[in-house]
Amino acid sequence: MQRAVEHRIGVQAPADLVWEVISDFATWGAWNPVHPRIEGEMRIGTTLTTAFVTESGTDILTPIVQDWVPYEQLHWRTKRLKGFVTAIRYIEIDKKGEENAIFSNGELFIGPLVRFVSRDERRRLRAAFTIMGEALRDHVEALWLERQKTPISAS
Repeated sequence: MQRAVEHRIGVQAPADLVWEVISDFATWGAWNPVHPRIEGEMRIGTTLTTAFVTESGTDILTPIVQDWVPYEQLHWRTKRLKGFVTAIRYIEIDKKGEENAIFSNGELFIGPLVRFVSRDERRRLRAAFTIMGEALRDHVEALWLERQKTPISAS
C-alpha cells in the first residue's frame, strides 16, 4: 500500500536556475522556511541532516539520499512507524520552456502500516510543501529578474 502528498507550482524562470538553487544546500536557509538547514553531500547513499519545520514544530531528520539526477530531481528516504513505513521525500523540476518550469515537492509513503499515516499528518505535510514551493518560486523568480537586469560586461 502507498500514499502520497504533493505540491506542484509553476516557476517563471529557467529550470536550470531552479536546480542551481535546489542543489546549493548552503543557501537553503535564505529562502526555505520548511527546510531552513540542510547539510550533507548530494550523493546516493549518503546521509543528510535537515531541519523540517511544520505548524507542529521542528524536527531534525537524517534522511538517506535515495536518488538524484542533476537538473531534474532529488529524492531522499526516511523510516517511520518503527521502520514499517518508508517515506520517500522528492523534489523534482520539470522544464516546460526556456524560461519556465514546474517545481514539485512531496512525499510518498510505502509499507505495511501506511494506513496509520493520518489524514492530519498528510494535511500538515501538504501545507509545508505548499509553503516550500511558493518560497522556492518567489526566490527563483526574483533571482531571475535580478540576473536579467544585470548588464553583461563587454570583453
